[in-house]
Amino acid sequence: MSPNTFWLCKIFRPEENGISSKVSLEEVLQWSHSFENLVMSKYMPIIYKTYLKTEHSDENIEFWLVCEAYEKIKSQRKRISMARKLFMSYIQPQAPKETNIDSPARKAIMRNVQEPTQSCFDEAQRIFYRHMERDSYP
Repeated sequence: MSPNTFWLCKIFRPEENGISSKVSLEEVLQWSHSFENLVMSKYMPIIYKTYLKTEHSDENIEFWLVCEAYEKIKSQRKRISMARKLFMSYIQPQAPKETNIDSPARKAIMRNVQEPTQSCFDEAQRIFYRHMERDSYP
């Protein structure tokens, strides 16, 4: 077993999450080939978040997943409410789950949240995808 996939065996007990019989070794090995393979897995939220907790950066995947859900909101009223919650939970300084995002991106999101669109968190989501891919995934 490669050191790159050892973390999965060491920290993740699939039977505790009810997926042990559903994840094949073949699928797990595919995750080691690319971050995209991991992201495309339906088990990614559980497994990768478990790993990111050990890195003290699980807010990255939480934010990314919430943004995925945000993009699917059709109601303008719900979108406004969710955009404010996202901003207050992850983006604003001293937020409960404050994420590591640069000042220019934070300011752009602050402007975007004033009149939220489906894409107002796209740039932040790309930043976090790159963080996870470049920093945590390897």
